Amino acid sequence: MSRIGRLPIAVPEGVTVDLGANNHVTVKGPKGTLEKNLPAEMEIKMEDGHVVVARPNDLKKMKSLHGLTRTLIQNMVTGVHDGYEKVLEVNGVGYKVQKQGKKLVLSLGYSHPVEMEDPEGLESVVDGNKITIKGINKENVGQYAAEIRDKRRPEPYKGKGIKYADEVIRRKVGKTGKK
Repeated sequence: MSRIGRLPIAVPEGVTVDLGANNHVTVKGPKGTLEKNLPAEMEIKMEDGHVVVARPNDLKKMKSLHGLTRTLIQNMVTGVHDGYEKVLEVNGVGYKVQKQGKKLVLSLGYSHPVEMEDPEGLESVVDGNKITIKGINKENVGQYAAEIRDKRRPEPYKGKGIKYADEVIRRKVGKTGKK
């Protein structure tokens, strides 16, 4: 049995989970509503305040879908209850970030400023050289953060660029002068 898949998902107060036909799951909470179509092979049930996912057989595909399905539901419940956030740091001389309405304006050493529009359902907050992405959908928060980071990835010599706050950059030694 999948160790992750067999764990019941606790549904906190103020969050409702509706199970529709073909495993269409709708999760409503204080921060919003999320909907997702999950694999139809999995059996999703509500049991005394917990969501339980069961698999029909022990085929390799079913084993992998078991843990995935449970984790996707867990992420939806956490998202509508607490929300998700990713923090990025902008490091480098002359690199700066500004917020203009729903636009993020990044000055990253290119000949032009890079402008990024906040996607639907996500919010970005700028505090000095830190960018915080907030939202209820874990997948969208991570994707938008990755797109911002891709505009100027951190380089290994001086560490300039955009990095996640918890990311560790492996530094390299630069050139040494001839004597």
